[in-house]
Amino acid sequence: MSNHESGPPRRPLPMADDTRPERADAARNRRALLAAADAILAEHGTEGLTMEAVGARAGVGIGTVYRRFGDLGGLAHAMLDAQERALQAGFLSGPPPLGPGAPPVERIHAFAAAFVDRLEAQAELLAVAETDTVEARYRSGAYGAHHAHLSALIAAARPGADAGYLADALLSPLEAALYLHQRRDRAMDPERIRAGLRDVVDRITAPAPGPDRTTH
Repeated sequence: MSNHESGPPRRPLPMADDTRPERADAARNRRALLAAADAILAEHGTEGLTMEAVGARAGVGIGTVYRRFGDLGGLAHAMLDAQERALQAGFLSGPPPLGPGAPPVERIHAFAAAFVDRLEAQAELLAVAETDTVEARYRSGAYGAHHAHLSALIAAARPGADAGYLADALLSPLEAALYLHQRRDRAMDPERIRAGLRDVVDRITAPAPGPDRTTH
């Protein structure tokens, strides 16, 4: 193992929607509900995406939609599942620098850049998934996977640092609602946001300053 891959043992990462195998009829119902949700999103945007609208479009009762997804945030996470799995596959086993084989700081930069690409394409739906309840973002399997991944890389880059806290600090500016605010209200383009994130990553992963040996 190379030096830049050393560090604490990696625990398995939770996938975005890591459900147990479904019966064939349950899988069909799930696909039908997600197809209805995708159609509503394409036609009306996130403002038209409600549990009631999805049930009506799919021809099922509202109770079925709630039993399947729990709430609107759960539905949005399910709609984002394929993209989330692709992102996780990229940082778990894809080519470097996003995947293994590059130094930890380069991998963190690559993760942030990949996440901006995803936000640019899906920020509205991600915002629904992350803000349906106060803790929706932090209770999701996706956030747990991203946090565990970044914690391991930060620990490798800065041994002894509070990697768990710093991983939260790095994920904070990747919140979908903040991204939408920056793009729409502050007129920031994606490259400006990427540049700001590069600065954040560099500051978080910079070695801690040594003791001040200045004599007086």
